[in-house]
Amino acid sequence: MKQGIHPEYRPVVFRDKAADFAFLTRSTVTGDRTIEWEDGNTYPLVDVEISSASHPFYTGNARVVDTAGRVERFQRRYGQR
Repeated sequence: MKQGIHPEYRPVVFRDKAADFAFLTRSTVTGDRTIEWEDGNTYPLVDVEISSASHPFYTGNARVVDTAGRVERFQRRYGQR
């Protein structure tokens, strides 16, 4: 690996505000805010829109949205064969 061309790889805290969930991992992402973690150390903080704690696939809260009767129209066309 060439020296001096790669970004710094360090511990970072990612926080999902919607689910009030945070996790510590390693990343090259930079953030302007910091947070004191459970171990007493201070780490850069990055807020994310969605994580495994709030994503419908992982939480099991997936919804099926039927817009304009598409399911019924499909059933009429192709029916139960």
